[in-house]
Amino acid sequence: MTALLAPLDMLRGEPADMPPYEIDTACLPATDHAALLAEFAHHRGIALPWPQQPLISPRELLALTEPLRDAGADSAFALGQLLLPGHYGLASQALMQAGELVDLLRLLCRYAGRLTPLLTPRLLVDEQELILVWTDACGLPAGLRGFVVDLHMSAVVSLCAWRAGRRLPWRFSFDRTAPRDHAQHAVHLGTALHFGCQVDAMRLPLAQADVSWPATPGLAATALARQADPQALRRGLLAALGDRLMAQIAEAPGLEALALEAGMSPATYKRRLARHGTHYQAEVDRVRTQVALYLLGPRGQGRDAVARALGYFDGANFRRSFKRWTGLTPGHWAPG
Repeated sequence: MTALLAPLDMLRGEPADMPPYEIDTACLPATDHAALLAEFAHHRGIALPWPQQPLISPRELLALTEPLRDAGADSAFALGQLLLPGHYGLASQALMQAGELVDLLRLLCRYAGRLTPLLTPRLLVDEQELILVWTDACGLPAGLRGFVVDLHMSAVVSLCAWRAGRRLPWRFSFDRTAPRDHAQHAVHLGTALHFGCQVDAMRLPLAQADVSWPATPGLAATALARQADPQALRRGLLAALGDRLMAQIAEAPGLEALALEAGMSPATYKRRLARHGTHYQAEVDRVRTQVALYLLGPRGQGRDAVARALGYFDGANFRRSFKRWTGLTPGHWAPG
C-alpha cells in the first residue's frame, strides 16, 4: 500500500514556520498581484481602486479580480499570460533560473504563497505523466472559481511555452460543466479539454515533460531554501489543511485534533473554516476525492485497492462515499 501511495507524497507542501494565511489576512504586497490586475484593468478600460494599505488580503485580491470577468471573453487567459513568472521577488527569479520544466513546476508548487496565493498547485509525477492539480488556497467564491482556474492554467501554459520555445501538449480537466462557448479555452489552452471531471488539473505525458533550456545558476532558489522570503513558503489555510489530511489519508485526524494543533477550541476551528466557505468533513472528502480519482484513473488501480488506501475496510462503503463525492460509482469514473 505504501508503494501505491508513494507518488502522492508530492501532493503535500513543505511545512512552513509561519502560520497559514487566511482569507482576511493582510499578507500580499499590493505591488505584486494587485498591481498586475490594476494595469491589466487600465488597458481594458476598467478602473480599479488602488489598495489603501501596502499589504492586502486574499479577499481584497478577489474583489479586485471580480470586475475583470467582464473585461472580455479572453480576459482570464490574457491576464494569465502576464501572471508568471511575474515580479514577485525571489520566487519569480527562481522560476526564471529553473533549468528544467519539472524543476520549474516544483518551484511553482513550493512557493505558491508568493506566486499563486489564491490557488495552490500540487504536482504528481509517475511513470507515465505529470499532473498539476489546482486546489483552493483559502476559499474561492464559487462564481469566481472558473475564472481564476482558467487564469492560472493559462499562466502555466504560457510560461512553459516561453521557456521551452514551443507549446506543450497539455491536457486539461475541469471541475465544472462545459461552457456554452469554449472557443477561448481552445485558442489559449488547446483542444484537449475535458469538463465535468471532478478536478481542475493539467496533464502532460512524461516524454513531453523532459524539457531543458538554458538557465542561470539557481541563486534565487538557494536563497529561498534558506528562507530569505518566508512568505513564499506560507500556505493558505485550506492548502495547509489539505497538506495535513494528505499526510494521514487512511486515517484522517479528527476536528478536535486539528483544533488542538491550531491552539483553539473545536467551535472556534469550525467558525474559522466557515469563514472560508467550508467545513471539516467537506475538506476531508475533497482530499479523499482527489486521491481516489488519481488512483482509479491515471494509476489504474482497482476499487478494493483504492478503498484500502483510503482507510476503508469495506469496498461497499467506499463505493457509497465515492458516489456521494462525485455522483458516479468507481466503475463509471472515466478521467479525461
